[in-house]
Amino acid sequence: MNPFSSGTRLRDMIRAIRACKTAAEERAVVRKECAAIRAAISENDQDYSHRNLAKLMFIHMLGYPTHFGQMECLKLIASPGFPEKRIGYLGLMLLLDERQEVLMLVTNSIKQDLNHTNQYIAGLALCALGNICSAEMARDLAPEVERLLQFRDPNIRKKAALCSIRIIKKVPDLAENFVNPAAALLKEKHHGVLLTGVQLCTDLCKVSKEALEHLRKKCTDGLVRVLKDVVNSSYAPEYDVSGIADPFLHIRLLKLLCVLGQGDADSSDTMNDILAQVATKTESKKNAGNAILYECVATIMSIEDNGGLRVLAVNILGKFLSSRDNNIRYVALNMLMKAIALDSQAVQRHRTTLLECVKDSDASIRKRALDLVYLLVNESNVKSLTKELIDYLEVCDSEFKGDLTAKICSVVEKFSPEKIWYIDQMLKILSAAGNHVKEGVWHALIVVITNASNLHGYTVRSLYRAVQTAGEQVTYSRTSYLAIKAWSRMNAVYDLVYFCAYVYPLSTCFRKETLVRVAVWCIGEYGEMLVNNAGMLAGENPITVTESEAVDVVETAIRCHSDLPTRSMCLIALLKLSSHFSSCSQRINNIILHYKRSLVLELQQRAIEFNSIIEKHHNIRSALVERMPALDEATYSSRRAGSVPAAVSTSEGAPLNPPNGVSKHTSSALVDLLDLTSDDITAPSSSGGDFLQDLLGVDQSPALSHPGTNQTQKSSNDVLLDLLSIGTPPAQSGSSTNNMSSPNQDNKNSLDMLDTLTSPPALSAQASSLVGSSMIDLLDGFGASSSVPVAEKNGLTLPSIVAFESSSLRVTFNFLKQPENPETALIEAQFFNKSPNIYSDFTFQAAVPKFLQLHLDPASSDTLSASGNGSITQKLRVKNSQHGKKSLVMRIRISYKMNDKDILEEGQIKNFPPDL
Repeated sequence: MNPFSSGTRLRDMIRAIRACKTAAEERAVVRKECAAIRAAISENDQDYSHRNLAKLMFIHMLGYPTHFGQMECLKLIASPGFPEKRIGYLGLMLLLDERQEVLMLVTNSIKQDLNHTNQYIAGLALCALGNICSAEMARDLAPEVERLLQFRDPNIRKKAALCSIRIIKKVPDLAENFVNPAAALLKEKHHGVLLTGVQLCTDLCKVSKEALEHLRKKCTDGLVRVLKDVVNSSYAPEYDVSGIADPFLHIRLLKLLCVLGQGDADSSDTMNDILAQVATKTESKKNAGNAILYECVATIMSIEDNGGLRVLAVNILGKFLSSRDNNIRYVALNMLMKAIALDSQAVQRHRTTLLECVKDSDASIRKRALDLVYLLVNESNVKSLTKELIDYLEVCDSEFKGDLTAKICSVVEKFSPEKIWYIDQMLKILSAAGNHVKEGVWHALIVVITNASNLHGYTVRSLYRAVQTAGEQVTYSRTSYLAIKAWSRMNAVYDLVYFCAYVYPLSTCFRKETLVRVAVWCIGEYGEMLVNNAGMLAGENPITVTESEAVDVVETAIRCHSDLPTRSMCLIALLKLSSHFSSCSQRINNIILHYKRSLVLELQQRAIEFNSIIEKHHNIRSALVERMPALDEATYSSRRAGSVPAAVSTSEGAPLNPPNGVSKHTSSALVDLLDLTSDDITAPSSSGGDFLQDLLGVDQSPALSHPGTNQTQKSSNDVLLDLLSIGTPPAQSGSSTNNMSSPNQDNKNSLDMLDTLTSPPALSAQASSLVGSSMIDLLDGFGASSSVPVAEKNGLTLPSIVAFESSSLRVTFNFLKQPENPETALIEAQFFNKSPNIYSDFTFQAAVPKFLQLHLDPASSDTLSASGNGSITQKLRVKNSQHGKKSLVMRIRISYKMNDKDILEEGQIKNFPPDL
């Protein structure tokens, strides 16, 4: 027989393909086979059509196109014989999917086969329908599938139940038709039918609240009896897995009970006893038993409160943590993350085991256990848990130190019982973690130190000891270096030995940049307390430190570190010590002189200035190097939390930069108006960079000579009001004068003008209204956008819409529109979290067609609170160049992290108000 004729068997074609040595030979064989199959299809060869379709399916699995054989599937399905139908349905499921238009032609054939007297043919139709059913086919064929749920043969009922799951997922409106037949399947004795019936009921509860309430009232008792029978059933070989009777049915029943008991106290009470029985009787030595126990714990955690059951569930998870299987430990840690919100005391009993998991060799288990321990810390156990974590920090892998350090620092800062304990723990962290400590941590430590006046001496002595301990390796390396130096020269390996014996140990020792920075800062501030053992606490051992030894620490730090901030801090500390340590003043000056030739401009400038202070300005040096005053802890903490903008000064003077959140829109409009870059707005130069004053021709000299008056501000306002054709403004209140600062009057005047352009608080209500409205009109004339508060005052409010909604997120749009500018719409998007998990790294993106122009402002936050307790707002501005002809349409993409897992949601918004 011709190897490429339509009559060849499938196994002969497979042999021919496998015999090919190259991809080109394989493609040639496939092309010839496809050509033979096309010829057979065009000749309407009925004898070998099923064989040709079988070969086509194999070719399809190899990745070659087989669309020309789709109609052949429909012909075989319509044929009367079972073998042809079987190949036809198999080809239909493999070669087609629900998106193919050809699928519409097979609906009538499937309907006839569902009503066929031969149960095997009906089973083929059900199997195909359950795999490729579309929404249209679901609506047409749902009555036949519903009827087959009561068929006499259990295999047909099982397949009909699986097909029903596909139908209700495609068309949720049909769920109510399957509620009663699905409930009837829960009384089946056949485990296969019962398993599919339970799954059908579970999916019905997810898509229909009416089905959930019906099954909750009618079927909860029956499900409890079924689960009890399965738990207590005797050995059955056909269902036995590792000595457990049908664990798959166990798990499906527990999942359905979880859905029914969630949020319903009566149903939860009904299933309490059987859940306790499953938790205590299930064998945990086999993987099948562990799967049942895990699902039982998940059900207990989801149903309504029962303290005893939850303690039992947490104890089961504690046993999982002692398992040698990493997978079991990981799922136990994940479940404990949920359990801690329900019963933290029960989880607290296993914190010793959790600490052992933090030290596990598996990175994923370490990270998850660390997150869990972090949630377990409270005021009562913070000291013990912190000690354990810091001890492990000293020996853990370097790639894990970053996460561990961040968690420990957060715990110490949040639950610190007293400042001395906080300082002690932070010094241990700085010594153990090295450069894994973030900058904000040691900044916060310095703030706390400045506010603990009774601990200044204790802190500087502790830091000196820590730096000395770190420096022991340097001393050893220098000794080794001197001993090896002569030998290395004789053996011509000087450079290599120098690096191995001296340079590398030095760099290794001084990787603790953060520790050195804090120590240098404290020695510079409180060096005399270190030398004099001042501020000794009860029980503290004194140390003997000379002025020269204190300077040694700073000198070693500046020479062994290449980090610019550290070296700059060392120079400042040396300047301060030059005033406190008179005996070392000349030595300090020599060290500073060395950096007058530095290639780093910052260090060179500091060295020149400090040398001038030491040599020429003895009378003012003591005043310049006075001790730093106590920093405001509350302000610093709120700024770290993000509640205070970084550009806003905490002193009494006016800010040197316009606050981003206040004058953002007006500043951008001003940039467009004056054709300047944004850098000119946000960072005006102190040497006459006030472009607005120059533009308006305002004389600043009176203000410079009288910093306490508001003459310049008044003059600037007058010019601005004249420019806008507004009458003379009323007198300003005295409160604005009190908030001014005199160090940089040029910058202050520029900012006063910027404040006037936004919404000047110093003007009276009438003048403020006039200035604000006129300025917005002026900016609108140049195409710049007005600020949202003005639009809210003067604009037209349109009905809000729900722009996007999923199972975990809801997005609403609020609209504002100005009648005089119908093309532009202002949108305020609000994002609400519907899940019990916190979303982090929240990002919203949008895209529009070419006839629309879209501008997005920054979001109010990147963290979305759980369960709708808070929201994120973000403002959008849309300009429709085809207003009145085309309506708005928008594609959105929302990304965030939930439990360290990246989530991406996309959607299209078409339901904008028609007037928009």
